[in-house]
Amino acid sequence: MFLSVFEMFKVGVGPSSSHTMGPMVAAARFLDMVRAAPFHPRGVKASLHGSLAFTGVGHATDRAVMLGLAGFTPETYDAAKAEATLAALNADKEVTPEGLEPLHFDPDTDLLFDYDRTLPGHANGMTLSATDAQGDVILSETYYSIGGGFVLTESELAAGGDVDQGPPVPYPFKSGAEMLEMAHASGLSIARMKRANELSRRGVNGLDDGLARIWQVMEDCIERGLATPGILPGGLNVKRRAHAIHEALKAEQGLNLSAPHTINDWMSCYAMAVNEENAAGGQVVTAPTNGAAGVVPAVIHYWLNHVPGATRDRVPEFLLTAAAIGGLVKFNASISGAEAGCQAEVGTAAAMGAAGLCAVMGGTPEQVENAAEIALEHHLGMTCDPVRGLVQVPCIERNGLGAIKAVSAASLSMRGDGTHLVSLDACIETMRQTGADMSEKYKETSLGGLAVNVPNC
Repeated sequence: MFLSVFEMFKVGVGPSSSHTMGPMVAAARFLDMVRAAPFHPRGVKASLHGSLAFTGVGHATDRAVMLGLAGFTPETYDAAKAEATLAALNADKEVTPEGLEPLHFDPDTDLLFDYDRTLPGHANGMTLSATDAQGDVILSETYYSIGGGFVLTESELAAGGDVDQGPPVPYPFKSGAEMLEMAHASGLSIARMKRANELSRRGVNGLDDGLARIWQVMEDCIERGLATPGILPGGLNVKRRAHAIHEALKAEQGLNLSAPHTINDWMSCYAMAVNEENAAGGQVVTAPTNGAAGVVPAVIHYWLNHVPGATRDRVPEFLLTAAAIGGLVKFNASISGAEAGCQAEVGTAAAMGAAGLCAVMGGTPEQVENAAEIALEHHLGMTCDPVRGLVQVPCIERNGLGAIKAVSAASLSMRGDGTHLVSLDACIETMRQTGADMSEKYKETSLGGLAVNVPNC
């Protein structure tokens, strides 16, 4: 198994990696199919199924599909250009992707939210089709957005999902037990093993520059969130709170007004700043998803600004360790809220944050594995029930509490020697089983939980 750090941490756009970034990526892949086709389609259509249908509008899936068919990608997303493109599309009823003739696309008739039929491969399914001048389908592909911005076609999913086609890596651990065995045999930390794996696929400069960019985008997102007040879009009139909390915390510094537990408020406001930016459609980094994007950067920001001895040159070690843990969860269970509830998103993010913090605080591989297990274990069973299908309530605060749990888990693990009863592997498998047993009402459909018990207006 090899999942790159740049697959776990992707620069993208809010509000959702599975419902916004994934459909945009799928649309871009479909355009490549159309470009390679021997015929010239005259139009395109899209149908959304399962969770993509039920919470698609709140997650901006409709916008993402239209923009993807117009040629946009998450990595190069330009908000101003996107709004202009959507305005032109609604007026002209066509998309004009690069390398193709204009394609007819009427958002009112060519974008279907199918609430009745869930596709068999995954809760996040969509079908994209190209049509001829008479409107008959001449090319079609089914895609599944499986979480974190990862997208598979129907055939790829049937073949076993993500298949690593690259050369062998030196430390191919696919479980926590194998990870610890390889660390013990090699004498290397988890981060150094992960770095060696990455370097087997890319050069040193590419790895280091890429990690620096990931942290820079994360840090910029925190700063924007802390600086921006106002109301979030979507109709719930949710107030952005990170700015006011941060201002109050700064005003209290040095006045002996704060109890020791106020440190939790600092962590929360860092995480909430990220997820408020995500809810507003800003640039974020999947960590491992958009809905859980605030946890890892909040823990790093907390470490750099509140823990003595922390230095920026160790941020790559944090990210590599976190990516190793996230890869284990994705490989053996899921990071998709639509597949396994929020335990798969914020729970995984907390495990990643706990592992990274433990590593940069000097933890052994056994303590790092313990930290990840503690954080994930205490998110087991967490549902995904966003009010009005928006990535706002309870998602924003949930990231704050996820960051607090991550720091607590790292601290607890450092108080021990790494020996513990429940292994990370057992915890990941339990999360997978819990997700499989969980009612569909609680898996990003907004058909249960807070989504039906909180007024939507």
